[in-house]
Amino acid sequence: MSISSQLLSRSKTNSLPKTPLFGTDGIRSKAGELLNANFALQLGYWAGKVLQETADGLGAIVIGQDSRNSSDMLGMAIAAGLTATGLEVWHLGLCPTPCVASVTSTSDAIGGIMISASHNPPEDNGIKFFGSDGIKLADELNQEIERRLRANYDDFSIDRVSNNHWGKHYHRPYLVNDYEEVLKQSLPSNTNFQGMRIVLDLAWGASVSVAPEVFQALGAEVIPLHNQPNGDRINVNCGSTHLGKLRQAIKEHKADLGFAFDGDADRVMGIDCQGRVVDGDYILYFWGNKLKQQGQLPNDLIIATVMANLGFERAWSKLGGKLTRTKVGDRHVQAEMFRSGAMLGGEQSGHILCHYHGVSGDGIQTALHLASLVKQSGVSLTELVDGSFQTYPQLLKNVLVEDREKRSKWQQCEPVKNAIANAQKAMGNDGRILVRASGTEPVIRVMVEAVSQDLVSLWTNKLVHVVEQNLAV
Repeated sequence: MSISSQLLSRSKTNSLPKTPLFGTDGIRSKAGELLNANFALQLGYWAGKVLQETADGLGAIVIGQDSRNSSDMLGMAIAAGLTATGLEVWHLGLCPTPCVASVTSTSDAIGGIMISASHNPPEDNGIKFFGSDGIKLADELNQEIERRLRANYDDFSIDRVSNNHWGKHYHRPYLVNDYEEVLKQSLPSNTNFQGMRIVLDLAWGASVSVAPEVFQALGAEVIPLHNQPNGDRINVNCGSTHLGKLRQAIKEHKADLGFAFDGDADRVMGIDCQGRVVDGDYILYFWGNKLKQQGQLPNDLIIATVMANLGFERAWSKLGGKLTRTKVGDRHVQAEMFRSGAMLGGEQSGHILCHYHGVSGDGIQTALHLASLVKQSGVSLTELVDGSFQTYPQLLKNVLVEDREKRSKWQQCEPVKNAIANAQKAMGNDGRILVRASGTEPVIRVMVEAVSQDLVSLWTNKLVHVVEQNLAV
């Protein structure tokens, strides 16, 4: 029996889940379960077919990956599927997600693929696709890839694939250098970080080389944390979702500020010298105000998500700005930016998009621009925060719901619906509630924002209890 036939035989005992494979940011799963070598091979093959049809011909696909132990396996398997369709593969190796988007958009490539589960733990992985323009692939194309994958999954065998033109596979890590130049060129021509001491938490992930190199090239004194690629430790108690060690390092080294990236560096969180979090809301406020003053913010409009803090929204309104909210997910922010003509948008989680400088959310680029803004202002990040706005108390809790069907249909659960309605009625204009299924993790997210911490804690705990009792069992 051939190797591919053995893989096919095994796959029949591990059928595809009935729920959609693509979430808000590609496909994610524990590595070795849904995301195994056979799945990645077939996904690469059918993605290659769809991307060829979209581009009306053959071309190259750019592949990048983070440091997870499973990324090599998935990257090589998906590359095998792509080359089986006749496509050329340019493998960048370890690099941030926005690097894949940048190289794809500035080259003749017809698409890009990133192997990463972003901020998820080391045992997870993910696959996300980009079109030739560097923008995440449209939902309808993701759905077409999934349709063909499902229709052929049980009977697929690479042994039966015939092709008069087999694709080539090239390792091209030097293209990451082109991305670093794009980052530098996005800044004002006189940008210089000399005299700034900056701590970078690199999360053992995709930014370990790029971020320190660019900041140092611009004159900053860089203190790196978690600065080696480590698939066992990526995102573990570090990075943009665990800020304690960054806070401690800023204090110990008497740094001006610090930045924490997630595993694939498409988002960033800032910390000032007092240890306060400077999240995506603050970054949008500062960057938006600068663009507004320069007359470079169409209609004074910023695009944010339903997670954006009310304090940010009301402060931006006082400046004469407008804010449009979308569903959570940078793809929704991106879509609204294109629809409205907005040039700046993003998420509270630190995923920021500025169409003046690219088509992808980019944590490193965002950090560079915030550092540049601080330098040009002549004051510290702490002083900028003090002069901006006060956030409303907000609490987000995740409830583990492993059952995919329960997660996807949680809005049909009457006890949960009633609990949300009762909480909203009780708080009135003093607060708001957001309950949603995560598109990247097996959890239901419960968020409450209110005028007081007591209200936030009370209603968050009550809602979490109802979700646990009715969906987590």
